Amino acid sequence: MKKQDFSKKIIKMLSQKQAIPIEDITSPGQGLGENKYAVTRSLKGLKDAGFVEMVSGGQGFFARLTKEGKKKAHSQKLDGDGAIIDTSWDGYWRMVILDIPEDRKSEREALRYLLKKAGFICAKNSVWISMLPFENLFTNIKKDLNLTTEMMVIVTDRIDEDTEKEFLKLI
Repeated sequence: MKKQDFSKKIIKMLSQKQAIPIEDITSPGQGLGENKYAVTRSLKGLKDAGFVEMVSGGQGFFARLTKEGKKKAHSQKLDGDGAIIDTSWDGYWRMVILDIPEDRKSEREALRYLLKKAGFICAKNSVWISMLPFENLFTNIKKDLNLTTEMMVIVTDRIDEDTEKEFLKLI
């Protein structure tokens, strides 16, 4: 197994809990293989890249995802084989409206990247629209990044006829 595979598995594992004891990640039998050294190196690489942070707790050291790590986890969900989402259209339009200030430009760019990756198309400057059911993913991203007023996720069964025609030309 490659280092990148260990890193993906560690991020997936950490995305499912607030924090995990380091021993639970590095001990054999956690689904990461038997190579403790490779797992430890991957964990250090994720820490150095800013995706994971180590925190001291009453019972030892724990690993948890940083804000950047959560973004990475969401990106992995779009790539992953285990995150299969039915992509047949259910008749609902998904819209994401962004209004992220310039001082949070890196978050704005990351969100645009994820929106494109999830099949959203930019209809207007900060309005993204899709037929694919990724609204739960973006609702979770909104919560994770604390974008309470900067991001809106809308699911609707109707848009005007002209907009629908224009959108269908783009896909």
